[in-house]
Amino acid sequence: MSTALNGIRVMDMTHNQAGPACGQVLGFLGADVIKVEEPTGGDVARRNMADEHGDSLFFLILNANKRSLTLNLKSDEGKELFKKLIAESDILVENFAPGALDRLGLGYDVLKQINPGLIYATIKGFGTYGPYADYKSFEPIAQAMGGAMSVTGEPDGPPTYIWPSIGDSGTGMHMVIGILAALQQRHSTGLGQHVEVSMQDAVVNLCRVSLRDHQRQGSPMLRTGNQLGRNVPGTTYPCHPGGPNDYVYIFAQPQMWAAFLGVLGMPALADDPRFISLEDRWDNREALDAIITEWTKQRDKHDIMEAMGEAGVPCGACQDTGEVLADPHLKSREMIVDLEYGRRGAYQTVGNPIKLSASPTEITRPPELGEHTDDVLRDVLKIDEDDIARLHRDKVV
Repeated sequence: MSTALNGIRVMDMTHNQAGPACGQVLGFLGADVIKVEEPTGGDVARRNMADEHGDSLFFLILNANKRSLTLNLKSDEGKELFKKLIAESDILVENFAPGALDRLGLGYDVLKQINPGLIYATIKGFGTYGPYADYKSFEPIAQAMGGAMSVTGEPDGPPTYIWPSIGDSGTGMHMVIGILAALQQRHSTGLGQHVEVSMQDAVVNLCRVSLRDHQRQGSPMLRTGNQLGRNVPGTTYPCHPGGPNDYVYIFAQPQMWAAFLGVLGMPALADDPRFISLEDRWDNREALDAIITEWTKQRDKHDIMEAMGEAGVPCGACQDTGEVLADPHLKSREMIVDLEYGRRGAYQTVGNPIKLSASPTEITRPPELGEHTDDVLRDVLKIDEDDIARLHRDKVV
């Protein structure tokens, strides 16, 4: 089978997480993603948190399905080679600090003259315009400025950082959407365009429900811990044997109340005046949560999830990271896959979350630094072996 983005070439000039996450998904979808790295160290994520096995796992989980080209963009010849590659490419993705590529003479206004069909994708902390445009950002900054921290945590606790990378990987996923839209528009216009996603914008988009609640209530949304709305059960409950992640999340909507009580083996609670209606259950939530907790504490979280699931009640075991890596459902869906990389050998990584029936995904290992430099120069730019050797000697690549 062909892949969805077969024939699309991407110049991935990104580092750390937001940009590489975008490039990796494009690679999963079949694009030829060429990761452009500086020759002496490459993506800083290769070295940050590296260990005796070489390139860091942080780098590896974000750079599968790519090729690596080393190129010295501070040299004139390196810039010229890059421009030639742009002429043969469809997409450029970059997440440099504000103004960095413009200072190198590689901004959008320059590159679109070389390739009018180029889709130039820019990821920034706060975008390229607006009062904060010159400010740098990282994941926690984006979460703070996008409102996510203000609605996360316990009611009597501080605004809380969440570990899922909604600012970094979330921005990367938003950028994939923008790039695919620009590719579709190019079919009709023949022209590329500048696509921009800021980390703050992405977090705000993911926090839209909280912003809705502010407008409904006329005041900032309050932190509610794990409680979802005014539904009981609608939070986490402790399970046997009582470890730090031995919890289960149960959310039984009103129409599921009888089924939920059936799983508990307590059908008589349906007639308990404290719990007749949704509002009754909310008003008496401490008593009801205590009954549920007494039941869950005697059972394994996965057993509870299975029983609730079979009864049609939404329920999830709070899996720790090791349980996620070993989850048979995720493995069956190729969301947790095994790869081999250099001295590190076997490791586990995350696969493609987007399943296309006519475009299967083969997950390939991330590239070693500069592993495909000669191939790209030879195959894309048709440079002969003698000139490639000279470019290495001159430290252009």
